Amino acid sequence: MPLTEAGIYAAALRLIDADGVEALTMRKLATALDANPMSLYHHVSNKDAVLRGVARTAGTRFRTVTLEDAPWQERIRLLATDFRTLAHRHPKLMGYSFSHQADFIQPEDPFWVALTAILESAGVPHPELPQYTALVGAVITGVLTAELNGSLHRWLSLKPPTDGEDGSATPGRDDDRVFHLTLDTVILGLESRFAADGDGQGADH
Repeated sequence: MPLTEAGIYAAALRLIDADGVEALTMRKLATALDANPMSLYHHVSNKDAVLRGVARTAGTRFRTVTLEDAPWQERIRLLATDFRTLAHRHPKLMGYSFSHQADFIQPEDPFWVALTAILESAGVPHPELPQYTALVGAVITGVLTAELNGSLHRWLSLKPPTDGEDGSATPGRDDDRVFHLTLDTVILGLESRFAADGDGQGADH
């Protein structure tokens, strides 16, 4: 089969899912595609270009249920949970992208478009949408980054030190609870901000 950009990105994503971003090389990618390594450069300029294409490919696979008539709080929970599902479907790629690709999420990405629409329906004034969307997006991707790279698991194993103890605790994974606690905190914070701004519709829609 002839090489295509879509085929290259799909093969690269499979390799990244298996071995991680750092293990991906143009030679390994060519081998997976049964192609001459030099032929890849007719379609992609280098590994960085491949990673950007793979990130876009993964982003287009994001799916969420649209609940236009549901309260904005329910919609944001569903959106964030579905985005987390995508992150766990491709943890090595998503963890790398969150940490190393500042332009991983583009304005036209389904997640960003949906998040912006939800916040607008919650009553955020249009001129302030970029700030609110950036804030909520940063919180969601931040907790997912910590979850994917193992930091969250490590932090959950810690407890405040007491006399004669070093502050470590028996490791216990409770990532789900922390993720939902994050969403609760974000939503409560938004509701409080809307109330403080005198925008009552934000808490009701």
